[in-house]
Amino acid sequence: MIKPRRHRMNCLLLSLLLLFPALQIDAKGSFSGAVETVYPAWFKESFLNLAEDVAEAAADGRRLLLFFYQNGCPYCNLLVERNLSQRDIEETLRGNMQVVTINMFGDREVVALDGRSLTEKEFAADLRVQFTPTLLFFDERGAVVLRLNGYIPPQQFKLALDYVAGRMESGISYADYLAANRPAAPNGALISEDYFQAPPYLLNVREAKPLAVFFEQVQCPDCDRLHTEVLHDDEIKTLLSAYDVVQLDMWSRTPLITPAGERTDARSWARSLNVNFAPTFILFNTDGSEVIRSEAMFKRFHTASMLDYCLSGAYLQEPSFQRFISARSEHIREQGRDVDIWK
Repeated sequence: MIKPRRHRMNCLLLSLLLLFPALQIDAKGSFSGAVETVYPAWFKESFLNLAEDVAEAAADGRRLLLFFYQNGCPYCNLLVERNLSQRDIEETLRGNMQVVTINMFGDREVVALDGRSLTEKEFAADLRVQFTPTLLFFDERGAVVLRLNGYIPPQQFKLALDYVAGRMESGISYADYLAANRPAAPNGALISEDYFQAPPYLLNVREAKPLAVFFEQVQCPDCDRLHTEVLHDDEIKTLLSAYDVVQLDMWSRTPLITPAGERTDARSWARSLNVNFAPTFILFNTDGSEVIRSEAMFKRFHTASMLDYCLSGAYLQEPSFQRFISARSEHIREQGRDVDIWK
């Protein structure tokens, strides 16, 4: 008697699903990790005429800082809530800079320093802003003295503020300034992974594979975090298996030949590539041209997206990495998989 009843119930459920498709289970994955940010009230309310902003800041004895953000950006939130909540950082920033926010996908009009009128998103694309937050520090003449691509932790961020606030750019490069302020006489070894190539590093002699170069240093908490939280992820290891992967101590004299065929060493190459932070990883295409780099704190989703962006060749059709991320996220969710951009 029970079996026919169960059969009737199954038929009823099937009929309901056929008659009302909306009742079918939605297999689309979830999206999480986005965080909305309340920016400090002391940020400048600007008309986005940048020549006027530079002049007003200079007249007040300060410098202009453009803060590129996007809605829901967890890294922007981290910069505001972790970095700017520290008294010495806030005091240095407020006392020495006027901060103006730019939405990298916004539609407000920006009058650039060369007089062109652009939307925020056009202005961001013109400057090749690929990550948020991206920070541009200007001097009194409107020249960019420092650019930070992505989130960096408080200690490194304070060094950057001191460099700009102290107007040090005329006497020392930012790379030399950071070198002079890194921990003295570090000991230990870099954390190795089994897929890292062994020397000699002949980066101009490779198979038809893209190249991933990780610049790191010893006694580097962010490097440790990269290995323990990111590089052990199965998806990232699968993506990296399609790359030639090289790890270099950014301060070492390890000999190598660059993808362009130049004989040099790790420290000199890092300097020529303007590598200022550890860890930084740079992705090169099969022709040896740089595609994209990470010089900030990234988690698994963004790191995997960068590897996919280069490996798939998507950068050839989509110059905006952030738009690629959005499309990739939607594609993953359509497969029924969850996306957490802060994981």
